[in-house]
Amino acid sequence: MKGRKGGSGFGLGDLVRGIGDLIELLKEMETEGKTEVTRTGELTGRGRLKDLRGVYGFSVKVGLGGGPTVETFGNIKKGEEGPMVEEVMEPLVDVFDEKEAIRVIAEVPGVEAGDVRVELKDDILTISAEGKDRKYNKEILLPA
Repeated sequence: MKGRKGGSGFGLGDLVRGIGDLIELLKEMETEGKTEVTRTGELTGRGRLKDLRGVYGFSVKVGLGGGPTVETFGNIKKGEEGPMVEEVMEPLVDVFDEKEAIRVIAEVPGVEAGDVRVELKDDILTISAEGKDRKYNKEILLPA
């Protein structure tokens, strides 16, 4: 599946609409006093691309400084010719600097704890995991 371009009939309009709703989402957060909101979606191929499955999402958080932080996750990546569905998904990750330690929480549904690999080199943490039907990988720049 890696490298397949999402062309017409692929349903990327859902992705564009989802991102376009970001401003409304920020307004909702402000009105309701929320500090975090997450939205996800799934795209499936049609015709000869019927086995293609794309997962996308984003998380919006408002931190202590008041400014929003947007983090994307899933397996739809920006390619030279447009959006592409990759075999490996990027998990949603939260990083907390707790003075004495840095806590990292990664959401990798469909994977057993023993199938998660973690590697630290300098201030870059790499998390990779592989379950029966899903693969994840993400590099995280740590604050310290």
